Amino acid sequence: MANIKSAKKRILVTETKAARNKAIRSEVKTSIKKVEAACVAKDKAAAEAALKSATSIIESACSKGVYHKNNAARKVSRLTKLVNGVA
Repeated sequence: MANIKSAKKRILVTETKAARNKAIRSEVKTSIKKVEAACVAKDKAAAEAALKSATSIIESACSKGVYHKNNAARKVSRLTKLVNGVA
């Protein structure tokens, strides 16, 4: 355990930020699963609605620094490609 006051603070701040990042990542994963589920069910309208929501959540996570911009772009691209493949 840290003895220096600033080190103790860093531990607390790191825990707070890690919890925030974990919650945001979890939200992104959930939104991705919703898009994939709609695609498996062959529901084009629901898939497009879920894609719009997921894209927004992913971009938000990117702007908060949870994901790198290329990682976010890759996730959105893969989901879009999946939705476009639904007939």
